[in-house]
Amino acid sequence: MPEGHTLHRLARLHQRRYAGEPVEVSSPQGKFAAEASLVDGQVFVKAEAYGKHLFHHYPSGTVHIHLGLYGTFTEGKPPAPEPVGQVRMRLAGRTQWTDLRGPNRCELLNPDQVDAIKARLGPDPLRRDAKPELAWEKISRSRTSLAALLMDQSVLCGVGNVYRAEVLFRHGIAPTLPGRSLDPVLWKEIWTDLVALMRVGVRTGRIDTVADEHLPEVTGRAPRQDRHGGEVYVYRRTGQPCLVCGTPVAHQELAGRNLYWCPACQPS
Repeated sequence: MPEGHTLHRLARLHQRRYAGEPVEVSSPQGKFAAEASLVDGQVFVKAEAYGKHLFHHYPSGTVHIHLGLYGTFTEGKPPAPEPVGQVRMRLAGRTQWTDLRGPNRCELLNPDQVDAIKARLGPDPLRRDAKPELAWEKISRSRTSLAALLMDQSVLCGVGNVYRAEVLFRHGIAPTLPGRSLDPVLWKEIWTDLVALMRVGVRTGRIDTVADEHLPEVTGRAPRQDRHGGEVYVYRRTGQPCLVCGTPVAHQELAGRNLYWCPACQPS
């Protein structure tokens, strides 16, 4: 599932390409046809992201998109070709068209419904209006492992499996540490690190978490080969040597998701 940096990157892209001008909105697949007709021809006011949610704002409502596991966007320059596959929504402007396929959610909402979605989400490290103390209030009272809490979108939003594993490694924290055992100073460092890492992800479109001294060109190791891209310490490196200490990276499932860590650098 795309993590928060991807949605913020998409929001910036759509803002740059469509905001301030009328756009055509349709649903070649038909599942979003009735809602699309209500905003078709209206001015695209603004695009914004909140965690893993993308919002397209129009005068008469907001299109809410959650990509889920399979949602993807494709795009090009006019004229737009005949739709291929199950295109849930087509957005067409003066200089660009964008197709959305396979989202978990694509729906037209009123302001109260948009506010309700935001209200159930924790603070987003990529939003300047985020309040990390709200996340800390929940973490500091919880017996749940920090690894699970970081993935709970009601605690903080936008962090997924990659950022979760990597930020815990970078701060030497055992994934099983209960939230209420986390030092408040360390929480502030984790939040600051997430903000910095995810902002880099927005700029580059990939997740990189490895310090300069551990990069392939410095250590002489082969660059990472993975469809997710980016240089990381532990994510999807099960059994491979830790880039810092050489200990094999460990793996287990936690709440239905894959968890990766270094037993030596992140002792229980």
